[in-house]
Amino acid sequence: MMNADSSRQEILEKVRNYYQLAFADKTEFKPGDKIGYGGRKFDEKELVALVDSALDFWLTNGRYSEGFEEEFAKFLGLRYCLLTNSGSSANLLAFMALTSPKLGDKRIKRGDEVITVAAAFPTTVSPIIQYGAVPVFVDVTIPSYNIDVSQLEAAFSEKTKAVMIAHTLGNPFDLQAVKGFCDKHKLWLIEDNCDALGARFRYNGEWKFTGTVGHIGTSSFYPPHHMTMGEGGAVYTNDAQLKLLLASFRDWGRDCWCASGKDNTCNKRFAHEFAQLPFGYDHKYVYSHFGYNLKVTDMQAAIGCAQLEKLPSFIEARKKNWQTLREGLDDLSDKFILPQPTANSDPSWFGFLILVKENTGVTRQSIVSFLESKGVQTRMLFAGNLIKHPVFDEMRLTGTGYRVVGGLKNTDTIMNQAFWIGVYPGMDQERLAYMIKMIHEGLK
Repeated sequence: MMNADSSRQEILEKVRNYYQLAFADKTEFKPGDKIGYGGRKFDEKELVALVDSALDFWLTNGRYSEGFEEEFAKFLGLRYCLLTNSGSSANLLAFMALTSPKLGDKRIKRGDEVITVAAAFPTTVSPIIQYGAVPVFVDVTIPSYNIDVSQLEAAFSEKTKAVMIAHTLGNPFDLQAVKGFCDKHKLWLIEDNCDALGARFRYNGEWKFTGTVGHIGTSSFYPPHHMTMGEGGAVYTNDAQLKLLLASFRDWGRDCWCASGKDNTCNKRFAHEFAQLPFGYDHKYVYSHFGYNLKVTDMQAAIGCAQLEKLPSFIEARKKNWQTLREGLDDLSDKFILPQPTANSDPSWFGFLILVKENTGVTRQSIVSFLESKGVQTRMLFAGNLIKHPVFDEMRLTGTGYRVVGGLKNTDTIMNQAFWIGVYPGMDQERLAYMIKMIHEGLK
């Protein structure tokens, strides 16, 4: 007679068979087929893990979530990792943790300044503004497309409390200079690592993963990223206090640190005194922050566990694909500025960024339109210049809410002349060769 365990195994075996029938039969690439800038790469292991977690019917974070957090932290060489429901939520948590009153004079308060860049994805900047702090925008360099570290001192003021920036398209920013600046002025550093998982920088003579040098790092697991769990993200740190603050803001703002479904980890659940609450008030319902519910489901984490095993191969594939494009387009340097790795870095590329030179008879619009018509998907460098967008209309009109250091000349150049194409692991040599060919044809 079949029991639950044998029934589960039968179901999972059928899932393996289903993968072979539904997904394994890849059709051969034909010129003109759509080549996405990014996408998921998976096999039967992800489907099996997903269904296995569903059969547990533990619908919030559970054993798979805990397993992923442990293994992901181990991969990065850090002590703590917390899963979130998106990379944007990870950025929100990273910033909000630094506003906690528990940090004393080091906390970020409303009106304090945070140095960042405008050539960014909006959710690197949104938490700063939404809280009531002031982003201070500095320019980026070309062709690394990362923060111009020579402007950091000019951006600093007595109100500066943090630097919050991303590693652009997998290319690390100069961590030696940025962290040195933060250490000098006793500032927080948040590394938005959503596009650079697996990238490394030679910091203080030692190779470090991006996201691990600053006080807090963030990742995104949206399908185009280095690995996926559908929606999902992570925030990570080596600091025990910051880990507790991140967990509090993620989990409704509660003071309790018990894992989901567990009670009285501290053995003092009814023996505390907080604020004006009666002595012994249930610690599970004491709130020290105005928090959120930004947890991930165990089903998403199950997919992530299977993906994490493949992450090293995904990273290597991205590097190889980027190099293929770089070599295949090298003869077009008279028309394009091609990307270059930051000095002392080992990028984990998210995309291949191309900047169209001026006065060459070619425009970004013309080449992008041609590529899209041939099935090659393109993307802009996110916001281009974030402060030129409608979301900044009110602030631009009043001249309040943000500050710009110097000009944003390179940022505007990127906004007007740059685009990128994908390097994700699902691309094969036929697709890469076709992309190279179409870019050459587009210039004719």
